Amino acid sequence: MRTGLYPGTFDPVTLGHVDIIRRACTLVDRLVIGVAINRDKGPLFTLEERVAMIESECAALTAETGVEIIAHPFENLLIDCANDVGAGIIVRGLRAVADFEYEYQMVGMNRALDDSVETVFLMADAQHQAIASKLVKEIARLGGDVSKFVSPLVETALKDRLG
Repeated sequence: MRTGLYPGTFDPVTLGHVDIIRRACTLVDRLVIGVAINRDKGPLFTLEERVAMIESECAALTAETGVEIIAHPFENLLIDCANDVGAGIIVRGLRAVADFEYEYQMVGMNRALDDSVETVFLMADAQHQAIASKLVKEIARLGGDVSKFVSPLVETALKDRLG
């Protein structure tokens, strides 16, 4: 069974994330969505809320693709999380050149720690490439329309949280 790990904070999960998840489902039999516990980022949503959003967003994808999709919170090194869940590949989404520079460094460090785990980069569909959770939160905070960037479930959660 091929297992992949797609890590992130998912605060909140966006349509760009869902697009990468959908694409990753073509590569693996089981996809673990690693929900990072990153206290330094000061997430808007709790870990439990982020996990619940991912589970809700991925339920239809599991039914559609037949790929088991699991949300898995983690706070350790990414490579250790990959080993913990039995992932042979780490899936990363790329939006722009700036993403690549950071991810390139991460791949090098992860390979130095464990060269048996491969990293695969996926580009989100063009309509989703500019979406970033940080920007979605800022738009929502300022009363803007985020419906082009997140699902109705996440849009409602943003409105409830930000008033």
